[in-house]
Amino acid sequence: MEAANLSVAAAGVTLTLGPEACSSSPSPGRVVESTPGGAALPGREPPLSVFMVLVVTLLVLLIAATFLWNLLVLVTILRVRAFHRVPHNLVASTAVSDVLVASLVMPLSLVSELSDGRRWRLGRSLCHVWICFDVLCCTASIWNVAAIALDRYWTITRHLQYTLRTRRRASALMIALTWALSALIALAPLLFGWGEAYDAGLQRCQVSQEPSYAVFPTCGAFYLPLSVVLFVYWKIYKAAKFRFGRRCRGAVLPLPATVQVKEAPQEAEMVFTARRPTLAFQERRDSWREQKEKRAALMVGILIGVFVLCWIPFFLAELISPLCACNLPPIWKSVFLWLGYSNSFFNPLIYTAFNKNYNNAFKSLFTKQR
Repeated sequence: MEAANLSVAAAGVTLTLGPEACSSSPSPGRVVESTPGGAALPGREPPLSVFMVLVVTLLVLLIAATFLWNLLVLVTILRVRAFHRVPHNLVASTAVSDVLVASLVMPLSLVSELSDGRRWRLGRSLCHVWICFDVLCCTASIWNVAAIALDRYWTITRHLQYTLRTRRRASALMIALTWALSALIALAPLLFGWGEAYDAGLQRCQVSQEPSYAVFPTCGAFYLPLSVVLFVYWKIYKAAKFRFGRRCRGAVLPLPATVQVKEAPQEAEMVFTARRPTLAFQERRDSWREQKEKRAALMVGILIGVFVLCWIPFFLAELISPLCACNLPPIWKSVFLWLGYSNSFFNPLIYTAFNKNYNNAFKSLFTKQR
């Protein structure tokens, strides 16, 4: 019997150890995997569950779709000469920031998500580079949305004063300010010693948690552009409502005059007949412009709505956590972060869906490639 028991134990049956044996076990922070022979292999992470595999697959698809869609928009703007003007330069600036988010920021964030305990194992230097590009590109993407909203606002409310030359200068200035402000916010911790992004002891890489710095980037990267876009859309809504109401009143007033002209002498009828094509052309032109303004207002409204829904949970958490020393569960930090990243995927979908020229350009681009 004893020989049989020994042979069974040698075959790899797991034995229960007492307290003395357990006291020499590895620390809870280390991951240990058992072999059939009972030996422990330290340093290996547990296998991913089916749910985690699905989540990782969705995130990889999100990264690929964000990169390819924004790259397609950028290539189309560069190759089609009709797009070498405002507001397509603002769209190109947004596409550049979103391409950088998809190519430089999101992949490293996914690597951090897959590591055990969200630990950063790529070193201090790469951590600083990643954090700088994260803040730079996401802030530029947000401010580019605000620039597009401002351009639409001036186009709708000041279409006589906002000439093509003025529009070109204003868009170039907004693009320069967008990237300059984004670079200032991203490089502030490195230039002025405003906190540390990398914690070697915990192997953590995150934006500086200094309370004073937490207020600066959240306000400069989100709350200030949020105030701009909300104010702009409110003004666009008021202007569109006023012009629509004025057009409706103008459409009712000429009806009695039409009846009076029919009862007038022959000369007056000839004068009216001569002016009718001009009036009809003006009416069609106003109707075309009104439809264009409605589509622009709707596009800006959807762009702003998606922007707010994607980013407001993340920036609320980023502002509140350092100020109150609260610890948000890591799973919610990840959800809020990737929800914000997804805004870079929705941006090109929105401003190309409301512009038929992009759809025609995409078709011609693929047709030429064939």
